[in-house]
Amino acid sequence: MNKNPVANALGAASYIFVVVSLMNFVTRPLRDKPDTFFAPISALFVLTLSAAVMAYLFFYQPILLLIEGKKIEAVNFFVKTVGIFGAVTGLVLFLLYLGVV
Repeated sequence: MNKNPVANALGAASYIFVVVSLMNFVTRPLRDKPDTFFAPISALFVLTLSAAVMAYLFFYQPILLLIEGKKIEAVNFFVKTVGIFGAVTGLVLFLLYLGVV
């Protein structure tokens, strides 16, 4: 596990980018076909995997710090990770608003 909140936040953003890219690539040939029983199952699989990956990236290191008795460091690490991820999210939304992406 990386002890750098910037790396964790960028890792989360990268994970989202990869998942969306793969979903777009995989579903492109299926767009004209009707949904099957497996469409919602696939969505729940991706949701569960994403929740696990994000929990790991956002909470694992702060929980370890809490277990070590470093409450202030744990809170700071979590807040920095969420803040950086929020900044990346804001940047993506701003670029979307401008029509760049």
